[in-house]
Amino acid sequence: MKKQRVIVGMSGGVDSSVAAFLLKQQGHDVVGMFMKNWEDDDTDEYCSSRQDFLDAVSVADLLDIPMEAVNFSAEYKDRVFSHFLAEYKAGRTPNPDVLCNAEIKFKAFLDHAQTLGADYIATGHYAQVREVRGIFQLLKGEDGTKDQSYFLHRLNQKQLASTLFPIGHMYKRDIRKIAEEQKLPNFSKKDSTGICFIGERPFREFLNKYLPREPGEIQTPEGKVIGEHMGLMYYTLGQRQGLGIGGVRNGGDEPWFVSAKKMEENILVAVQGHDHPDLLRSSLQASDLTWISGKQPHCNWVYAAKTRYRQPDAPCAIVQLEQDICQVDFAQDQWAVTPGQSVVIYESMVCLGGGVITG
Repeated sequence: MKKQRVIVGMSGGVDSSVAAFLLKQQGHDVVGMFMKNWEDDDTDEYCSSRQDFLDAVSVADLLDIPMEAVNFSAEYKDRVFSHFLAEYKAGRTPNPDVLCNAEIKFKAFLDHAQTLGADYIATGHYAQVREVRGIFQLLKGEDGTKDQSYFLHRLNQKQLASTLFPIGHMYKRDIRKIAEEQKLPNFSKKDSTGICFIGERPFREFLNKYLPREPGEIQTPEGKVIGEHMGLMYYTLGQRQGLGIGGVRNGGDEPWFVSAKKMEENILVAVQGHDHPDLLRSSLQASDLTWISGKQPHCNWVYAAKTRYRQPDAPCAIVQLEQDICQVDFAQDQWAVTPGQSVVIYESMVCLGGGVITG
C-alpha cells in the first residue's frame, strides 16, 4: 500500500499502540486519536480515562506521531447508552460493544477522521478486511482466542473500505513481544474489560443509578417460590452466580440457572442443572438484521453462528429470511440463547453479518 494518512484510534492499550507502531513502520502518515466517550462518574476507580489518555500520549511521543483527543460523549449517550438502558428495562440483555463499534468507533470517529483528511482509520481490533471483486469482507482475526469480528458484524461497505486492522493477522503473544521490544510504556498493561467506554464497575450499583430497582419472586417453572430477585434487569439467561437461592427442600444438589423472565408478573424463573431442557434451544428468531456485503445470505445453506462472544461456531441454517427478520435453526441445541444479544453468521472465516436475538 502506498503512503496514506491514517488516523489510529488509540485507547492507551497495547493493541492500538502496536497498530500505530506497525503503520508508522510501514511508512504511513500516522496520527493518534484518543476518544473520550463517557463523562458520568468518570473516576480513576472505574473509568480511568485520564490514565488511558496519558498512556496513549506516552506511546505517541515515543513513536513520534501527533496525538489528538476528541469527545464523543453526547453521541455515545444518544446512540448507544440510551439503547442500552431501554433494552435492560425491557428485560433483554444488550451488547453495547456491538452498537458502540457501529455508531461511535466506525461512524462518529470515521466521520471526524475524514474531516481531518484521513485516507483510512485504524484500530487495534483482532479482525481482518479483504476485498473480493469490489466487495469488502470482514474476516475473523487470525488469533481465534482474541477474534473480535463478533463485535464488528454491523459494519457496512463504506466503513470497511476506510478501515485498517493492522494486528488482525497476528497473535496476542506477538503483540506483547513487539510492544516490549519497542519499549512501549504500556507493553504489560492488562486488557480492558467491562462495558464499552464505561469500564469495569459493580454492575448492579451502576445500573441502579439509571433504572429503579423492582424486586420480585424467583420461581421454578412450576410456580414454586424459591427466592427473591433484586430486579429482572440485573439477570441474564443462563446466569448462575448471584441468585441467592439457598437450600430448597427436595431441590437436589445441582446449581440453579436463570431460564426465563416473566416481565408482566416481575418473576424470574430458575431451573436446576446446566443441561436442563429449558436452557436449550434448537432455533432462534432475530431482527434488526445487517449484512456486511449489502446482500442477504441464502436460505438453507450451511453456515455457522455465534450467539455470544467466544462461543464456538455452531453449524446452522437460515430457514426464514425477510427484510428485517430471520429464523436460524441449529444442528445441535444451543445453551441459554439470550434475547438482546447478537447472533452473528459466518461462512468459514468470513463474517456475513447478523441481527439481534428476539426469541
